[in-house]
Amino acid sequence: MTLRFDIPAVPDLHDAALAACLQHKIDQKTKPLGSLGRLEALALQLGLILGSETPELRAPQMLVCAGDHGLAARGVSAFPSDVTWQMVENFLAGGACVSVLARQHGIALSVVDCGVRHDFAPRENLLNFKVAPGTADALSGPAMTVEQCAQALNNGLRIVQGLPGNALLLGEMGIGNTSAASLLLARLGGLDIADCTGAGTGLDVAAVVRKTEVLREVLLKHPQAQAPLDALAAFGGFEIATLAGAVLQAAAERRVIVVDGFIASAAVLVAARLAPAVLQRCVFAHRSGERGHALLLAQLQAQPLLDLGLRLGEGSGAALAWPLLVSACAVLREMASFESAGVSEKST
Repeated sequence: MTLRFDIPAVPDLHDAALAACLQHKIDQKTKPLGSLGRLEALALQLGLILGSETPELRAPQMLVCAGDHGLAARGVSAFPSDVTWQMVENFLAGGACVSVLARQHGIALSVVDCGVRHDFAPRENLLNFKVAPGTADALSGPAMTVEQCAQALNNGLRIVQGLPGNALLLGEMGIGNTSAASLLLARLGGLDIADCTGAGTGLDVAAVVRKTEVLREVLLKHPQAQAPLDALAAFGGFEIATLAGAVLQAAAERRVIVVDGFIASAAVLVAARLAPAVLQRCVFAHRSGERGHALLLAQLQAQPLLDLGLRLGEGSGAALAWPLLVSACAVLREMASFESAGVSEKST
């Protein structure tokens, strides 16, 4: 059965006149040409995304999407599936790393139950978009039915439509979701699964070998799942599908999208295969310590801002990178030009 999903229109952001104005403004700041390095490229990108020579980031939203994975029963994670719902409670209680960082930087945090195998009491920052209590075992059949996959994608659209602000930071939680991300990377990137598979939550070398063998069997089980949405349904992740939908909607609304690590990047990979101009709106926060992430970033032709060896997920890397975006906009808006400050320019 064909998956039915209406992809939001994500037009090309190319605006030569605005780009020229932004670059001129950056070059005329009171500094040697190019001396702010990649912060200058970031300022230019943010100006283009927001369509302004004086971009300002408003009401940033951290979206932590959570879901369980049937494949986790195959021993592909160092932690049991119950950790998914327990960490959701930790997010909501304010005790997780992403909770601390979001609070520190004034980022609104919403946690989405996309498909956790647990029933949560209603909470102010908890969004209930549960498709099912966890995906199916991808080694036995598709992780999601086409209807479930479409529902999760559409949930992502709806969630973003209801959020304020002009910046979306991506986070996730789901025991087993590095396996789903590795499968998506291997299939959509045409890579060997061994190169895409890492320790996840902390597997030892022997366990990574076993995990890789399981994932290789999963790929062989689904030879027909070649197109982006087919692969997404086959390999799963209600949280990954919801994030992919959220990315598409945020891109259509011309929001800045701050991409966290391996799992969030896998969601962006799916979204970008459906609407390539999505990548123009994406700022990649960091290169994680998870083995496949560098390969995934290469697929996306992305240059991350940070490289701290992080592999926590949750959106923690996106939150850590957030002040760089704020600084880039502030420099563009507030830093004096040579003319306004009465400073002599470089001699020719």
